[in-house]
Amino acid sequence: MSDLRAFLDEGPCVEVRIAEVRGSSPREAGAFMLVRGDALRGTIGGGQLEYMAHDEARGLARSDERSREMDVPLGPEIGQCCGGRVRLELRHVDAARAEALLREEAARREALPEVLIFGAGHVGRALARALEPLPVKAKLIDSREGELGHYRGEVPTSLSAIPEAEVREAGKGAAYVIATHDHALDFLLASEALERGDAAYVGMIGSKTKRARFKRWHAGDAHGLVCPMAAAMKGDRRPEVIAAFVAAEILGALGALQPAVKPSVDMSE
Repeated sequence: MSDLRAFLDEGPCVEVRIAEVRGSSPREAGAFMLVRGDALRGTIGGGQLEYMAHDEARGLARSDERSREMDVPLGPEIGQCCGGRVRLELRHVDAARAEALLREEAARREALPEVLIFGAGHVGRALARALEPLPVKAKLIDSREGELGHYRGEVPTSLSAIPEAEVREAGKGAAYVIATHDHALDFLLASEALERGDAAYVGMIGSKTKRARFKRWHAGDAHGLVCPMAAAMKGDRRPEVIAAFVAAEILGALGALQPAVKPSVDMSE
């Protein structure tokens, strides 16, 4: 949200929001971008649609009009092949609208699915960095202050002597990635996450042998455990590569992410 606030604080801008979608489009209803001259924040899908909207927004900024609409067919006539149609609403962002956008962004972020990363070693830190720009609410957890200190990214960290408590306090539908320095702790955390019964994803770093050992140790059903993680990866075992594959697995498990907050597109605001 700090990026949004910084953009809004830089001066007047125009909001371009997809108000309605019919058929196929590059972005969903509610997606928006902010336009200030040649500066942009956000996207409504790129391509000719965004170019046209950008040009229209700059025209609105120079006019005395408060708002405009665009009804755009996404076909050959504009050089796009989505085949649908979108209605865009454009408006000047005044102080009241800026505050509304900040509230909407805060609510959207609060409603994002949680991803708890246990273990701030090389893979855990790489995964935290990979998740930074994605629509999830991640946290990096470790009992070792020194390891957490090596992470310099934007994902919040938690120094926890009892990391299993983080599993118990998580919300429904969270994803859990277990990559600690201790096999026994990995097993404990995986067991806690599976026993919740509501996890979207439970992944544990390791091999097929480690999974087999866990199944013998775990009293319950281990069917939902992903171990090894990043099974589709071949050859390259660098932490950043592993993290990219695990991030893809997590997003797949979370399903098609929808806007968490129904946006207001009332042009009378």
